[in-house]
Amino acid sequence: MTLVVQKYGGTSVGTVERIQAVAQRVKRTVEAGNAVVVVVSAMGKTTDGLVKLASEISANPSRREMDMLLSTGEQVSIALLSMALQELGQPAISLTGAQVGIVTEAEYSRARILRIETDRLNRHLAQGEVVVVAGFQGISSTDELEITTLGRGGSDTSAVALAAALHADYCEIYTDVPGILTTDPRLVPDAQLMTEITSDEMLELASLGAKVLHPRAVEIARNFGVPLVVRSSWTEDPGTWVISHAPSGRSLEGLELTRAVDAVEFDTDQAKVSLLRVPDRPGVAARLFGEIATQDLNVDLIIQSIHEGNSNDIAFTVAKDSLNRAEAVANAIIPALCGGVPAATDAEVMVEQQIAKVSIAGAGMIGRPGVAAQMFSTLAAAGVNIRMISTSEVKVSCVIAEEDCDRAIAALCLAFDVNTSPVDQEAAPIQNSKSAIQNSPLPPVRGVALDQKQARLAIRHVPDRPGMAARIFQLLADHNVSVDMIIQSQRCRLANGETTRDIAFTVAQMDAESARQVIVAASSDLGCGEVVVDPAIAKVSIVGAGMVNQPGVAARMFAALAQHQINIQMIATSEIKVSCVVSEADGVKALQVIHDAFELSGNQKIQVPA
Repeated sequence: MTLVVQKYGGTSVGTVERIQAVAQRVKRTVEAGNAVVVVVSAMGKTTDGLVKLASEISANPSRREMDMLLSTGEQVSIALLSMALQELGQPAISLTGAQVGIVTEAEYSRARILRIETDRLNRHLAQGEVVVVAGFQGISSTDELEITTLGRGGSDTSAVALAAALHADYCEIYTDVPGILTTDPRLVPDAQLMTEITSDEMLELASLGAKVLHPRAVEIARNFGVPLVVRSSWTEDPGTWVISHAPSGRSLEGLELTRAVDAVEFDTDQAKVSLLRVPDRPGVAARLFGEIATQDLNVDLIIQSIHEGNSNDIAFTVAKDSLNRAEAVANAIIPALCGGVPAATDAEVMVEQQIAKVSIAGAGMIGRPGVAAQMFSTLAAAGVNIRMISTSEVKVSCVIAEEDCDRAIAALCLAFDVNTSPVDQEAAPIQNSKSAIQNSPLPPVRGVALDQKQARLAIRHVPDRPGMAARIFQLLADHNVSVDMIIQSQRCRLANGETTRDIAFTVAQMDAESARQVIVAASSDLGCGEVVVDPAIAKVSIVGAGMVNQPGVAARMFAALAQHQINIQMIATSEIKVSCVVSEADGVKALQVIHDAFELSGNQKIQVPA
């Protein structure tokens, strides 16, 4: 008998009528010959209402009492759904997270799942019952047996974790859209439904704010090879499959990722080209990387730091055997970028050959402010200076001297207690015999995401010596400020007799002022210059596993922005993602023109229920 885990979100169980419709769907699934576990969220806006009640009682309620309060929302929906199933003649039983055996860390409001004790679940399933489980919650492993909640996206996490623990055949996530779309249908109504997406691509999109799946749920599916499908609870459409690698035999003890970093990666086949003091205007990146693409050169990391005056710096890395061609392209295009007068801006090209890239990767770093700081501190303690920084939500990459690579790898593996692997540019085999992904080339871009809730900070004249990035980002971590994009400028200057660089990074808008105050208070000790904040930015990103070894993908993105006179303020990349910071006013337009440039639109408009 096939075992299926189904999860229904708050809108799917928002009314009695919707709960009855869900019960009908669950009963049909059972009648098709399946054993079913159902995970549900609280009804509609119940959680928001509970939070409002708490705020009327206390301006600063304890996290323990908030978990006790918020866990009641799911208890209402599981009881009602169980009753609805019983009314249809389908045996069912509702269980809280504690009753079902979801054991978590003793962390209120953000607990991670340690294990799931499945004996009771299996007993009820063997009796032909549908087990209706309260999502978003568990019970601590301590003697006190405290009720805990899993944080945002907790019901997704509960469902996929249950599917992994029960070795379910697949997990269905029911929501208010027909599946995973190429972008937000509220901003692009003709966003296209994807039939499949890899778990790596979905992890990046989820980390960028695609709310249809939480990154923690995607990470569990990827770790344990859980076949995952996202479908609409309003239709019978087939939805989108999230395709994972074959399972690695990971132990179910410590089920959810409890450490921030999965692996340390390295690549010694790297050389860097930097263009310094090029004009800061729309089209510069598009022309540069368009010409790079015409030469069929594969680019790995790209960073563009924030402007200084009317100029900017752009740096990128290529394989060592491509360096001469890349350098020639950069030198040839400088006059065109500078309007035929490169001397007027002092623009120049710099090349570094003896470099390596080291990276830490893992979804567990999301929402953990100290991870990047720990990487930087580890490198500093090993005497390794960082020449270039580029980040994504699930990866931090640093370019260092090649001679420091072995020492850096050993130190990072020890610090994060993980194994190491070289960067693998080939797609790994995936788990799902139905999948067409493994049998056909991946499109270069699968989705486009927009984040308009970030602010940018720039720290001028940071001394260029080991440990400075570590000190800055540890200070922010100590004040619970999570950092997203981090860029270290390529331009070196002298200040007080010492070589300096600028460091820029983005944070949530609500954290911008506190972050500025933290750095300003420490600026004399750090020896850095002014701290500049810009709250009016937006980050637009493209994601696609198919962009690996496909020259011209980034250039196509930059060209779309240039064509609409949208200036790029920062660039950061990972292997399957390119992110650009633009002005807040240009954010939605940037999303739309990039989505159009990659021909991602479908032939019908997606209606999202209110």
